[in-house]
Amino acid sequence: MNFYTIGVYNFNEKEFFHKLITNKIDVFCDIRQRRGVRGSKYSFVNSKKLQSKLNDLGIKYFHYLDLAPTTEIRELQKVADLKNHELKRDRKSLGQVFINEYKNQIINYFNFAEFLDDLKKNNANNVVLFCVEESYNACHRSIVAEKLSNDYKFNIKNI
Repeated sequence: MNFYTIGVYNFNEKEFFHKLITNKIDVFCDIRQRRGVRGSKYSFVNSKKLQSKLNDLGIKYFHYLDLAPTTEIRELQKVADLKNHELKRDRKSLGQVFINEYKNQIINYFNFAEFLDDLKKNNANNVVLFCVEESYNACHRSIVAEKLSNDYKFNIKNI
């Protein structure tokens, strides 16, 4: 099984789905808390549209809410962004307080063995972890990927 990560900011719809097709993604793991994006520019990743398009492409869709940061954890990052005068879309890295709390509250309690078993049962070969941030290091998917790499020895590629 291969793991990939992808964000949506600064991609258009065609580019986004081309990345999935080119990398032969067969399982799409949405790890967002809220599965909608404001505005029309990124409406193609709003849950219903996204699931419909993925279905058309033969890509299985799963939502792993248990991997999403809580509202409280997200608020910690918002405070750090304000302090650094950064917009979420322009952020290049996560704040240390976010990383610590995400690991303590989410990663340490998530059942990765069950997650991997679910993927195997669904014949997953090329799995993508999805959230919205363009920069891998500015998103919690980097923390999930780090766990999969360090503890389960999977190679991770950000697309």
